[in-house]
Amino acid sequence: MRILGIDPGLQTTGFGLVDMDGHALRYVASGTITTKHLDRGNLPARLKVLFDGIGEVHQRYRPDAAAVEIVFVNVNPQATLLLGQARGACLTALVSCSLPVAEYTALQMKRAVAGHGKAAKPQVQEMVRRLLQLPGLPGTDAADALGLAITHAHAGASMARLAEAGGALQRSTSSMYRAGRSR
Repeated sequence: MRILGIDPGLQTTGFGLVDMDGHALRYVASGTITTKHLDRGNLPARLKVLFDGIGEVHQRYRPDAAAVEIVFVNVNPQATLLLGQARGACLTALVSCSLPVAEYTALQMKRAVAGHGKAAKPQVQEMVRRLLQLPGLPGTDAADALGLAITHAHAGASMARLAEAGGALQRSTSSMYRAGRSR
């Protein structure tokens, strides 16, 4: 199974792909999609770059599933809203490619990759390098995206086994919708 990890950001969105064969993980590709070349005030154009960029990654690498970081609430509400819109463009692109999408917090990813939820970015980079046997450190955004793919490779397999065993798994958050209405 090929898993695409996405670390959403309005200026820089990281992506990383890993192949999972049993418990073995193999690095496929990683990089960033950037909107830094566009006017900061042109939000629609920046969101389109993210949407199109994820479509290109999907077309080139043909992943089977995706994992996206859940947005944290920032001190600056405007920055949180902008990040949420970038994340929305990423999610929409993934769903338009008919990919199943899992979501993980940064804390969950850091625990899965580095062993503790307060790992610093350099620690995540180093653990991703070690886990995937890379010759060098990936960039911070790509490392986070690869970390999300690794997290899904481990957690996703466990969740699938639980579902097969008959346990009804459902994500419960305040943002879930039923029949077009929020709970």
